[in-house]
Amino acid sequence: MTTVAAYAAPAAKAPLERTTIERRPVGEFDVLIDIKFAGICHSDIHQAREGWGEAIFPMVPGHEIAGIVSEVGPGVTGFAVGDRVGVGCLVDSCRACENCKAGLEQYCTGGAVGTYNALDKNGEPTYGGYAEKIVVDENFVVRIPEGLKLDEAAPLLCAGITTYSPLKHWNAGPGKKVAVVGMGGLGHMGVKIAHALGAEVTVLSQSLRKKEDGLKLGADHYYATSDPKTFEELRGTFDLILSTVSAPLNLDTFLSLLKTDGAFVNVGAPEEPVRLNLFSVIGGRKTLAGSGIGGIRETQEMLDFCAEHGFGAEIELIGASEINEAYERVLASDVRYRFVIDAATI
Repeated sequence: MTTVAAYAAPAAKAPLERTTIERRPVGEFDVLIDIKFAGICHSDIHQAREGWGEAIFPMVPGHEIAGIVSEVGPGVTGFAVGDRVGVGCLVDSCRACENCKAGLEQYCTGGAVGTYNALDKNGEPTYGGYAEKIVVDENFVVRIPEGLKLDEAAPLLCAGITTYSPLKHWNAGPGKKVAVVGMGGLGHMGVKIAHALGAEVTVLSQSLRKKEDGLKLGADHYYATSDPKTFEELRGTFDLILSTVSAPLNLDTFLSLLKTDGAFVNVGAPEEPVRLNLFSVIGGRKTLAGSGIGGIRETQEMLDFCAEHGFGAEIELIGASEINEAYERVLASDVRYRFVIDAATI
């Protein structure tokens, strides 16, 4: 076992504090990664504060990890010491179910293992990226292309793939009108990716405060959802609406913005239940759907796509001592657009 420094929440809703954790020895097919950067995802806050249900403590959050390989097991064939790599939301799955065999490990029916707040196959808790090092099976490690800066690549391991996967699945591209709800950590990546795919992109945000940013990142149009005229003007407009917000929405209102056969896809995960009048779906043969992250193969595809198009995430780099302040700023929507922890400060 290797002892490494980390930042952990000792209990639900408690401030994160510096501590040490144990990483397992490097096994035959393992990769030891010196973590350089770790993104702060809203999911980290939900889980550290038990917003999504009972959690495992102490908790070391972080599933947007970018770093450098410092050791590999004797059976590793895909990576070598010195490689630039990333780890996202998963560190294992059953590898035998239909979904795993199809490259959809995120929907593993045998039980995918989260990068943190989960139990591995030995019943030991997993600890995430707010740490100096991590040991991961090579099958759950991805390569970060040279065209991406490591700090800007880290958020792609969740925010990037969470938006890329549904945009690809629902065929965002030329001739399609796509709306992105929310201009935060997920939403700004949704705008960049949808634009790069060739879609006509509209941002639907509570206010016009970030309009200039949205247009610079690739949006063609930007509307405030606080203005009732928005829903009148845009009724029946979109082929696809991607909702990235973690607050409950009036789904009936947003569904009215879809064309016949349009899809409203939710990737944000509100802590509270939402209500829906089914006639909002029935009335236009509309689809209300959800999407998780992406499988390992698709995550690599997304990283290569972002490198090819020359963009990573828009980030604010912070020291580890600023994590608790950053959590409060995320909740106040006071970040443009993803906090990234410099792991050298842990």
